[in-house]
Amino acid sequence: MPLDQTSLLVELEPVVATNLDRHLTLAKEWFPHEYVPWSEGRTFDGLLGGEPWREDDSALPDVARTALIVNLLTEDNLPSYHHEIATLFGRDGAWGTWVHRWTAEEGRHGVAIRDYLTVTRAVDPVALERARMAHMEAGYTNAHDDEVLHSIAYVAFQELATRISHRNTGKATGDPIAEQLLARVAADENLHMVFYRNLLGAAFDLAPGQAMRAVTDVVSQFQMPGANIEGFGRKALSIALAGIYDLRQHRDEVLAPVLRQWNVWDRTGLGAEGEQAREELAGHMAELDAQAKRFEEKREARRQRQAARS
Repeated sequence: MPLDQTSLLVELEPVVATNLDRHLTLAKEWFPHEYVPWSEGRTFDGLLGGEPWREDDSALPDVARTALIVNLLTEDNLPSYHHEIATLFGRDGAWGTWVHRWTAEEGRHGVAIRDYLTVTRAVDPVALERARMAHMEAGYTNAHDDEVLHSIAYVAFQELATRISHRNTGKATGDPIAEQLLARVAADENLHMVFYRNLLGAAFDLAPGQAMRAVTDVVSQFQMPGANIEGFGRKALSIALAGIYDLRQHRDEVLAPVLRQWNVWDRTGLGAEGEQAREELAGHMAELDAQAKRFEEKREARRQRQAARS
């Protein structure tokens, strides 16, 4: 008989406590101000009468700027994310301790990235603030806000996707400071991924059929938390064309390794509904592979056309 949401929270709390202790042992203290080249900063125009932002203030490639803005706006919605997981997981016991610790660690990311972008004049600060306001006013709602296993599965994949996006964005900037900063942020995201991955691994042992259904639903409906950023489709396409984060990486570097870690393809005792979910998952992974191949072919053809013109 399937476990209800309250029973799942109760049964998984010891696993949360164990992995919280593990996380606190491995997590490294770091300070956003150490990753910002403050001496490069100049006063902007406005109240203090400084210099207005100019497009040529920064040598960062356009696609790196785009990726940095998307990453930052995604981090900016932390209040909405906190509300979602605090409402679902609760604010007491090991669950509550984790919720607040995760929020505190995530809060550093937006602080550090915004300070870097502002001090180095990498982006228009007025446009960035307007984008932040619009994105945060839209908020964020978890598509599975009343489903414990769905939510855990989602964040396991999403944290890994974010880690890869941050690391590749850092490399795309060509700036050693930005690369070091985003590698530090990515290290946090990796520890968060491991926490959630371990938690759902325990859920597979507890309720294998329910866990398989949750994973299949999440994989088939997956969207990044920044998907409601204005112009996200266009921005995501430019990021994918640059190889910062594309469908191939999503399938092969995010979904596939986590699914292997959970041993989804060889698990037994799933029940009829779990087996059906696994068949659907296999079909979806195959379709993602086909979509990734088509995108790669189109991207390569585009590169060849650009090379021929140049």
